[in-house]
This record gives sequence, C-alpha cells and structure tokens, in this order.
Amino acid sequence: MAAAGDGPWLDDAAGRLVRPYTVSNGRTRPTLTMNLLSQVMSTGAAPRGYLGPEHNQALDLCRGPVSVAEIAAHLGLPAVVTKVLLSDLVDCGALTTKFPAFHHNPTDRSLLEAVLDGLRRQL
Repeated sequence: MAAAGDGPWLDDAAGRLVRPYTVSNGRTRPTLTMNLLSQVMSTGAAPRGYLGPEHNQALDLCRGPVSVAEIAAHLGLPAVVTKVLLSDLVDCGALTTKFPAFHHNPTDRSLLEAVLDGLRRQL
C-alpha cells in the first residue's frame, strides 16, 4: 500500500519499487563534473526532450540555488544517480551549475570559523 503523497514508486512494506539506477537508465557517469557541494539552479527555460518523474522532482527543487547533496537527500537517491539526473537537466538547458567558491580548499580555516560563528549566532 503506497503512503499518501509518496506516489506509485514507494510502498510502505517494500520501500522503493524501482531500483535507483533504473531512474538513470543504468548510467553511472554524469556528462559533467559535479561534487556534492556543487550548486544547481533552474534557468527558467523549458527542458527540451523527455524527462522522467525524478527529473521533474529535481527541477522543482532547484528554484533557488541548492546543493547536489540536498537534492539527493530530498529525492532519496544515491548521489551518483542524482548527478546523472542533474547533468541531464543541465544538458537540456533547464539547469545551470557551479562549484562552490571554496572548492579548492573546503577545509579553509577562515571558512570553517565563519560557519562556526554563524551556528553560534543561531543558538
């Protein structure tokens, strides 16, 4: 029995009814380089060609800048499958992507201190 709002691809007892790599037609390599921190955002252009339901779900999540990791978590798909879906959307002109500004040194001390300061302000 499918839970409300989960659609036909999820079942309470069995879980996901379609294997994750079926979503990407068995592809495991995206057409462009992205990491989990890469930001993607909708261009506003209508996608060209056929998109599956997961493509549309991903596109809906990209109304503002969002990371690949966040999209993978929302979709419940492995990161590599999510990267393939997102690269499809970039290839058809529906998304744009960029690496985060700190992609050369994600453990930069000043960046980590700024994050820590921001978290402390939230508490």
